[in-house]
Amino acid sequence: MTAHRFFGYETLRGRWQKPEAVLADIGLTSGSTFMDIGCGDGFFAIPAAEIVGKRGKVYALDVNSWAIDRLKKKAMQEGLANLSVKVGVAEETVFCEACADFVFYSAVLHDFRDPAKVLVNAKRMLKPTGKLVDLDWKKKRMAFGPPVNIRFSEEKATDLMKSVGFKIEIVKEAGPYHYLIIARP
Repeated sequence: MTAHRFFGYETLRGRWQKPEAVLADIGLTSGSTFMDIGCGDGFFAIPAAEIVGKRGKVYALDVNSWAIDRLKKKAMQEGLANLSVKVGVAEETVFCEACADFVFYSAVLHDFRDPAKVLVNAKRMLKPTGKLVDLDWKKKRMAFGPPVNIRFSEEKATDLMKSVGFKIEIVKEAGPYHYLIIARP
């Protein structure tokens, strides 16, 4: 089942953010290892698990146990045995060393207690050829999303990534409300 049917595009998020398109845009393919840090109930983790297939692996982490329980149920219903989920804190979690093709954050980098530590952990998990991906809210007022004062601008996010040793490859718009940053270790 695709995320389209799973989440329904009657939801606001589904109208302006298509997970399959975002994942294709960053280069996710069959056989990849994908880390969804701050995954919520799986808006990106479920389609990522479908894309990477049986030869790939998706690791999903969130502090919200209710969201993780929903994600587990969705994965079970879809028969996605390649999805490993965990309730935990990103500052304290490293799933594996140098194993990930992608470490992905969707609108959560500003939510972490210590974003620099979270990025250091991402660097530990990424293969030398891996990609760090941050899909985040533009720092402008809008009727939804987090308060503008806690959002990271593209400059703040890229400066933070550079400060822990990432090389920025791409910074671009990702629809009307978000930007996308791709960086490498």
